[in-house]
Formats: sequence, C-alpha cells, structure tokens
Amino acid sequence: MTARTEQSTLEAFFTEGGAAERAGERETLERVEELLEALEEGTVRAASRDDEGRWQAHAWVKRGILAAFRHSETVEIDWPGGAVDRSLVPARRLGLGDGVRVVPGGTSVRRGAHLAPGVVVMPPSYVNVGAHVGAGSMVDSHVLVGSCAQVGGGVHLSTAVQLGGVLEPVGARPVVVEDDVFVGAQCGLYEGVVVRSRAVLAPGVMLTAGTTVYDLVNQTELRGEVPEGAVVVPGSRPARGDYAAVLGLSLYAPMIVKYRDASTDAATVLEGALR
Repeated sequence: MTARTEQSTLEAFFTEGGAAERAGERETLERVEELLEALEEGTVRAASRDDEGRWQAHAWVKRGILAAFRHSETVEIDWPGGAVDRSLVPARRLGLGDGVRVVPGGTSVRRGAHLAPGVVVMPPSYVNVGAHVGAGSMVDSHVLVGSCAQVGGGVHLSTAVQLGGVLEPVGARPVVVEDDVFVGAQCGLYEGVVVRSRAVLAPGVMLTAGTTVYDLVNQTELRGEVPEGAVVVPGSRPARGDYAAVLGLSLYAPMIVKYRDASTDAATVLEGALR
C-alpha cells in the first residue's frame, strides 16, 4: 500500500460518518495502529499547508487520535522509573534507525509523534501525539511540543518554549512553526498561531490567536500569524484610561522591529534587534 493509498483509506475510515462509527473493535484497533505508524513516519500529518500557504487541520486525523485514547486501557508501562498511561499511545521507543538524537534525562516522545532525521531533543522535553518535527530541528530543554503541533525543518525551539496542543475541537488549527524559525527561550505559542518561515522570536514572546502583533516596519497590526522573516520582540503600550495613566500602567504588546534578509542568521539579527 502506497502512502497516498494508505492516507485515503485512513481518511475514509475516520471521517465523520465514516466506517469507524460502524466498525468493530478489532478493525478500529487495526486502523488506529496504522494511523499512529503513519503519523510517526510523517506520511500523514494532523495539519498541512495548501497551495496558497494556508494551514488547515485534518479533522479525521484528530478523530483517529481520539479513537486511540477511547479504545485504550490504562496500563502499567515498562519505562525508567515506572509509568501508567493509555495502552495505545505510550511513549515511543526510538532507535538508531530513526536517525534522531534523544538525550537521556526525562524526555518523552509519545506514540504517533514524528521526529524527522537529524532532530535533536534535549532533556527534559515532551513531544505529544500527532506532533510533527521536521528534519534538523532542535528541541531544547524543558520544551513542550503539544499534540498535533507542526514544526518545520531547521527550527530551533530554545529552552522552555511551549507550543500549545489541540485535539478538540477537531477542526481547530494547531500551532504551526514553519522552516528555519528561531524561537527564543520561554516563548509561548498557543491557539493555532502560525509563525512563518525564517521568523525570529526573541525570548519571552507570548502569542495567541487574539494577540495583536504591532509591525513597526510596515505600520500595521497582525493577529494569529507572524510573517516570513519577521523579528518579534516583547514590548508594551500604555493602558487606556486616567487610572492607568496616573499609575503608568502598560499592556503587553509584541512588536516586529525588523525583517531578516538573506545574509543574516537568526542570532545576528536577534542580537541587533535587542540592543
């Protein structure tokens, strides 16, 4: 079975109103195993980018993942220090053939998560079911890659970065970080935010779907997406009202202070932006 045929078969099975709602336990478990294997191999993804650059969640993939939890039992798992988890989605056991480096010390990569060749995961970190991490990316210490989050190739997720996960509602877009993005320490990305390729987020940037990002270069305001090559730093703006003015209160306001050009790497552009 080719990857395309496999995806079509699984999609037909887990689509709302599809065969999963009529299938028996044995067939459902077989399809769940196929889906988890396809997610790990990267032939199926919880979200993908269309020809116009828009990221769309695949609800049928999330339904399949939820079926894995629903049909699991809570069992003891052979894991250093002991573990109790759902039987169909335990931590993955990675080997040399996976082409990744997972440094020991508290890291866990859950079943159904994809780590492409060349990925390095530093301890302790957690990569949840349905997540996709592209080739050559770095997942640094204390990083969470939430369920179904999509991370491109050549991405650096610095220490304590949090990428929110989403399984329900099934149509909700996950957090997306495209290729060659640098995400600084203790950044938080939630609610389906999309960070376009080659963007740079300075340490401490927090973004949700409703966060206003002030583009100082183009003098505009953005929500839910960071443009390609944008350099974003934490900022503030005055809070409204006399009370706020008297106390000198301000609100969090992330800002795009410049854009990368072809000759600057992330470290160089970030150093210049923070001076």
